[in-house]
Amino acid sequence: MTESRTPKENGVGHIFIDEEKLQDRVREMAAEISQDYRDKHPVIISVLKGAFYFVADITRLLTVPIHIDFLGIGQMPGVSRDTGIVRITKDLEISIARRHVIMVEDVIDTGLTLAYLLQNLTPRRPESLHVCVLLDNPRRRLVELPIKYRGFEAPDEFLVGYGLDYQEDYRHLPYIAHFETKS
Repeated sequence: MTESRTPKENGVGHIFIDEEKLQDRVREMAAEISQDYRDKHPVIISVLKGAFYFVADITRLLTVPIHIDFLGIGQMPGVSRDTGIVRITKDLEISIARRHVIMVEDVIDTGLTLAYLLQNLTPRRPESLHVCVLLDNPRRRLVELPIKYRGFEAPDEFLVGYGLDYQEDYRHLPYIAHFETKS
């Protein structure tokens, strides 16, 4: 999604989830994961870059031993938007064979990209493979996904902050806000 406008011509709109509510829900999710994986030593996989802040916060709150790894993805021009097919730009560095795996994502809309990534991970023989997502938009879902942990339901609007960006800007905001394009 490339636009010709610069960030100075666009702006952060009203706050969708403030910092306190965001951190409260992250704490709740970390407690759920800690309980569910208390004897399992899971591998947390974060999809770069959007989930970076979320995975950093949630993993610091976990009370179970974990390993963390990252997947980097890039769009395939003219293909990614309609199919969810992406190219992996950074693969895992640790083996997930016979390990309990939690894929951490920032936002799930259609689910096509995440389904593609899960399809890529399944042949690696994880013991279990679940999804933890900060923002879920089930109204746009085109495929079923094993979502075990959901932070918030997302609106059909563009959001920025807490890892979510507009042309690489606004990731650093400690809250999530609507992003408004000024006419």
